[in-house]
Amino acid sequence: MRPLARYLPVLDWGRGYSRETLGADLLAALIVTIMLVPQSLAYALLAGLPPEAGLYASIVPILLYAIFGSSRSLAVGPVAVVSLMTAAAVGKVAEAGTADYATAALTLAFLSGLILVALGLLRLGFLANFISHPVIAGFITASGLLIAASQLRHILGIEGGGHTLAEILAALAAEAGQVNLPTLTIGGAALGALFWMRRGLTPALRALGAGPRLADIAAKAAPVLVIAGTTGVVWAFDLSARGVAVVGAVPGSLPPFSTPGLSPELLAQLIGPAFLISVIGFVESISVAQTLAASRRQRVDPDQELIGLGAANIGAGFSGGFPVTGGFSRSVVNHDAGARTPAAGAFTALGLALAALYLTPLIHHLPKATLAATIIVAVLNLVDLSILRRAWRFSGADFLAVVVTMGLTLLVGVEAGVSAGVAASVLVHLYKTSRPHMAVVGRVPGTAHFRNVKRHRVETQPHLLSLRVDESLYFPNARFLEDRVAALVAERPELTDLVLVFSAVNEVDLSALESLETINTRLREAGLRLHLSEVKGPVMDRLRRSRFCEELTGRVFLSQGEAWEALRAPGVCALSEPTVGPHAVGQGR
Repeated sequence: MRPLARYLPVLDWGRGYSRETLGADLLAALIVTIMLVPQSLAYALLAGLPPEAGLYASIVPILLYAIFGSSRSLAVGPVAVVSLMTAAAVGKVAEAGTADYATAALTLAFLSGLILVALGLLRLGFLANFISHPVIAGFITASGLLIAASQLRHILGIEGGGHTLAEILAALAAEAGQVNLPTLTIGGAALGALFWMRRGLTPALRALGAGPRLADIAAKAAPVLVIAGTTGVVWAFDLSARGVAVVGAVPGSLPPFSTPGLSPELLAQLIGPAFLISVIGFVESISVAQTLAASRRQRVDPDQELIGLGAANIGAGFSGGFPVTGGFSRSVVNHDAGARTPAAGAFTALGLALAALYLTPLIHHLPKATLAATIIVAVLNLVDLSILRRAWRFSGADFLAVVVTMGLTLLVGVEAGVSAGVAASVLVHLYKTSRPHMAVVGRVPGTAHFRNVKRHRVETQPHLLSLRVDESLYFPNARFLEDRVAALVAERPELTDLVLVFSAVNEVDLSALESLETINTRLREAGLRLHLSEVKGPVMDRLRRSRFCEELTGRVFLSQGEAWEALRAPGVCALSEPTVGPHAVGQGR
């Protein structure tokens, strides 16, 4: 049972399911369902699909995630960024509104699901760690701005169009004289109401005596009132006859059984976007899931999350949907509403199925301007322009990666932006690890501590050089170590002993081993001895499997203090003068 429960978490949490848990899950499901109905419709339109596709993408995928997912709070379904990426990818292979477009969206979800499941079974969830948080934040911020700009045409009641920020703004400017005033009135009112509900409704309810939890949940579910109100206004005054675009007839049915397109040509066109959607969706989802799990001291398995999200996307591919992932806002609502298990998601799916069957006639007159306002308010919450300032102050390389990601996303498109973000993350990582920090260290007088000679007044000796390596050694930085040692040795004619302090070295690969052997040979030929200190057990085990330890000209010391006592010459110590701050002992190494 245990091996099976590893891939079917429902067998784990399902054993202890109680009546109390059922009540909490049902309440959370009711609140999330109210929130998810308008969101699903809006994100389907953002993806270029009929509104019912949003409902379909929120039923079967949620059920499958409840079985295979490991998070107790994550709410799976369409999200803004993935919907935008879907529109960008599918729009290149088919025209919006056609059967081929819908088939391509199914295929994209199916491929994304296969990729996610494969990554999960191969336990490759760690690969997502290679996309830095600043790059992800930059991409999501740029995508949020792009999405918000793309929805202005629905607020204004004009055609608009375009896939980049420049194209969108140019189209809006060209049609500025064709604004539909009833649409603008409804869209503007919806925007204002939704913004106020997000920021001002909770304090207002608290002032009226509502408890903190009730006020917060009510504020998150309140946007359905905007949906109902604007729909009623359009119906009562027949504003669709005055140019207000509405959702129109939506089939009242459960998700249909559908089949993705499997032609080699279509698969070849969509495999790249599917991989990008999988990576971005997983990173967004696992971040939310781990944050919520930590607040309840629960555990989320990243590899199982890949399988759960993969199953959800495969389900979307066979039930009339499009790519899905864990959504931030609905997951937080699900968590705050008291969801105890993934069964809350299953109950949400049931509620959405009932809505798809019986409530679709009520949204016939729902204005698209209201859905656009829903999207704008949701995505602007994701925009974080402060990432530019924080990256600039902290790291030039990270700032450059963020700027490239945001710039390409806004000016070229989401696929170019996310591709650049992935590439930038990897390149920044390789750049930083290829030039590891290495510090010449000396002893703090009267102690057994060794610190950077540029930051502290420490004791040094002309014949003894201690070099602390602050990074694991592998093929990108092995040559850098050789060059650094050669440069330091050339500067010190009195040098007889070099100690490499390995306190921060967790790994040495074959390329780094060969560099260590080269350094040892060169120093021996120059009449110098090479020593190591503070070598970690796993690293020492690996070194012993080679001939390096046998050929080492010096010794391996347990600590740098031991190396200092064994190699120092009494009475010839000099105090270094720090050249960079901070200089106080204990502030920086």
